[in-house]
Amino acid sequence: MKQIIAMGGGGFSMEPNNPLLDNYILKQALSDKPKVCFVPTASGDAEGYIERFYKSFMKLNCEPSHLSLFKPPAEDLKAFILDKDIVYVGGGNTKNLLALWKEWGLEQILHEAWEKGVILVGLSAGSICWFEEGVTDSFGSKLAPLKCLGFLKGSNCPHYDGEAERQPAYRHFVDSEQIKGGYATDDGVALHFIGKDLHRVVSSRRNARAYSLSVGGGETPLTTEYLGEVKSGGQRH
Repeated sequence: MKQIIAMGGGGFSMEPNNPLLDNYILKQALSDKPKVCFVPTASGDAEGYIERFYKSFMKLNCEPSHLSLFKPPAEDLKAFILDKDIVYVGGGNTKNLLALWKEWGLEQILHEAWEKGVILVGLSAGSICWFEEGVTDSFGSKLAPLKCLGFLKGSNCPHYDGEAERQPAYRHFVDSEQIKGGYATDDGVALHFIGKDLHRVVSSRRNARAYSLSVGGGETPLTTEYLGEVKSGGQRH
């Protein structure tokens, strides 16, 4: 089963004391102790980012690893990736991420991994990259459209509530047809796709939301499930 979980923001790097999204991601794997590979390309493989990943995921029921393109962990990147249950892509500069992935042939490897059932996950740049297009600040301080991998149809805009300029910019790009319609996600919200269809929208923050945008159709709120709701028996998950 092909799965992509695209987060507007959140997870260990933005919510280190709120593991709701990261736990949700782990639960989607078939393995009882999934192998999770962090890919920090968009940050330039920042050491501090990698350290924060291990600090968080060593506490969870999984086997963490990471893929640095500046210090590759193996000569055979394809075998390394296909051995994983989850590939978790971090935030940063989406344009640089795409350029480096193309140079290393990682986009084809990740597409094959997705086809074979490896769950692809990411936030910010690691969310935008899976769509046909995204709204990015990769070119500097101004937001701009960017062509991406196209595993998923349409466009994506993360940090919809976290950065004031995101909402007006995305709506302008869609309405002026500079970018295809698609999905906007607040920080703490994840779009869970099975195949190329949106299966579920979940959140680690009670009032965070996701939206669909279309040319001339405006902005439509999507039903978003808060992962911290009380279950029967009074326990939270």
